[in-house]
Amino acid sequence: MDKIAGLHIIMDLLMQRYSERVPDVMKIVNAMINNGIIGNKEDIQNDHIAFRTLGVPQLGLQSLEKIFLHYGYSKKEHLNFAAKKLDAYWYAPPEEHFPRIFISELRVNELSEEAQQIILSYTDEVKSDPVDDLDLNDAQAVGAFLHKGLWRLPSVADYQRLLSESEYAAWVIYNRYYLNHYTISLHHLKEGYNTCEQFNAFLESIGIKLNNSGGKIKISPDGLLRQSSTVAQVIEAPFANGMRLPIAGSYVEFAERGVLPAFTHLHKNELKREHFRDGFEAGNADKIFESTFTSQLKQ
Repeated sequence: MDKIAGLHIIMDLLMQRYSERVPDVMKIVNAMINNGIIGNKEDIQNDHIAFRTLGVPQLGLQSLEKIFLHYGYSKKEHLNFAAKKLDAYWYAPPEEHFPRIFISELRVNELSEEAQQIILSYTDEVKSDPVDDLDLNDAQAVGAFLHKGLWRLPSVADYQRLLSESEYAAWVIYNRYYLNHYTISLHHLKEGYNTCEQFNAFLESIGIKLNNSGGKIKISPDGLLRQSSTVAQVIEAPFANGMRLPIAGSYVEFAERGVLPAFTHLHKNELKREHFRDGFEAGNADKIFESTFTSQLKQ
């Protein structure tokens, strides 16, 4: 099997399980079909997908990225999130119909000693980089890996202690490599729905709750990247010792990319991905991260 065919399989497996776990996905897609915005779900262009990781030697960004570099993705700019203690990179796809990938990593060593010890008590169960043990050419195995637990189920006490210091840490200790979000590309939709304002109004009309941290629309300094997102789905999660707790799962994002100044003369039918604003913006992403935060869940 060639790598492009394998990448299709991996993306399909990711989206299948993510859609099952995040009911808002099909609620939005079905409403888009019913309102004539799209003909079917394949009409949606996926701007990017995102993963969260913990920065420990045998895991983290350096481990997870190996999968996507193997399948032809290229590593792009670094983003720093000082207040949230995160690093991130984005990765450009081998062909433009695949989504960009955004991988973030918690700087575990910047947390309190207690929080570090809690995290390491789980991640130390992983003795070596698990991606090194994967047959990266086996797309089914890669898909399965991205949905399996790498350490034991956390206790409620550990989860809540991490939550009090880093909501990102708590999310990852429970959700591991689950797909954090996928992103509907708005600028490719039909007129009347192809801006954040218009699409947000549509979302709220069908009962979707939006992340309002920093405003419902996050705008880059150049004005060419505009993003919004849903509030994460709450899942009734099983913890160690048979306990259960409602926690943040995953969410859906929406991105509107403007045409770069050098290409504004082109007719809309001539526009390709390279003509639009590329990459990411730390200021936008900083607020998008909060889609899984307690302050948003309590809206």
